[in-house]
Parts: sequence; structure tokens; C-alpha cells
Amino acid sequence: MTKNYYTPILSIMLVLSFGNVLAQRSSYIDSLRAYQKSYVETHEVVGKEDKKFIRFYEVDEHFRVTATFERIVDNIGFDMNTSSGKKSIYYKYGKVTFRIKDSVIHLFIYQSASLMKSEKYKDYLFLPFGDATTGLESYGGGRYLDLTIGDIKNNKVILDFNKAYNPYCAYTTGFNCPLPPLENLLSIPIPVGEKNYAKAIH
Repeated sequence: MTKNYYTPILSIMLVLSFGNVLAQRSSYIDSLRAYQKSYVETHEVVGKEDKKFIRFYEVDEHFRVTATFERIVDNIGFDMNTSSGKKSIYYKYGKVTFRIKDSVIHLFIYQSASLMKSEKYKDYLFLPFGDATTGLESYGGGRYLDLTIGDIKNNKVILDFNKAYNPYCAYTTGFNCPLPPLENLLSIPIPVGEKNYAKAIH
């Protein structure tokens, strides 16, 4: 009977491959936890004694997605609502399409008219969104993702919702925080990123 010398080799390859996947996943989770730690420590609005009230969901790599980017040429702009009732002028910069689990999602990316005039922030892009956790486990005014024009390569962009963060209005009053437009409100939950601030706002 001919011996099968490939079976143990295949088993070893599978074990090594699985080990690499686990190592990559562990490295990713560690990097996100380091990111969250830095986010809390350097927060500009929440004081040292209150930083313990900043909370996050568990890191889930399935919410780090590669999205297809479609450029939108918007020379008119629009008034985006803010938490204070004032309006801020934004331009639609593009639309992203991606899949999370069984859902195909479309979101819009915007560019601030005021920041476009700044040499430092002229490449800054803004993705505000709401989802099924908004107003429950996460902040009622939606959450944000930050991007730059340079993040978009070959009409692809990585969106990591584990880095979704709250606007300053989640912690205190006196800010004009943009509210996600209706087109960026999702019916599905995005249970990653920053949760609702655990301290009441006065």
C-alpha cells in the first residue's frame, strides 16, 4: 500500500496558516486597544478625572472593511445640521460602498468648506453616521470617522468602524457638532467603536 506523505505536510501547513491568522488577529486587536488608550489619554474635552467614563465596544475586525469609492464632483455644497441648530457648509466628496456581514452599505463622505481653506486640513474628509445603536448604546447624535484624500487609493478606501468616535457634544455643551445627514443613517447596528459617554452632561 502506498503511503501518503502529503497528509502530515498538509496538516502542518494548515496549523501554521491558522497560527498566522490568530497572530494577525491578536496584533490587530492589540493595535486597536493601543489606539483607544491613546484616544482617551489625549482627549481634549474630557478631563483627567472623567476619562474613566469613556467606553468602547469590543474590537471586531469584521467591521474593518475595504470600501469601493466613487468620486462625486460637488461645486454647490449644502448646509449640514449641527447639534446647536446652526448650519455648517459641506461638500459631498464621494460615496463608499461595502459589505458588512449580509448587508451592502452605501455611505457618503464629506468635505468641510471651512477646513478646505486651511493648509493643514485641506485634505481632511469626514464620514458621520448613525446606526441602530444610535441613541441607545452609542451617542444619539451619531459618530464620526476621519479620513484624508490620501487614504483613497485606486478607488478603494479602508474604513475601520472600530475607530468610530463621538463628537465633543457627547461630553459637554457649547459645541456645534455636525449631525449625520439622513443618507448616512443605517438601519443595521455597528456595535464597535466608542459607546455612549457614561457620565451625565450638565
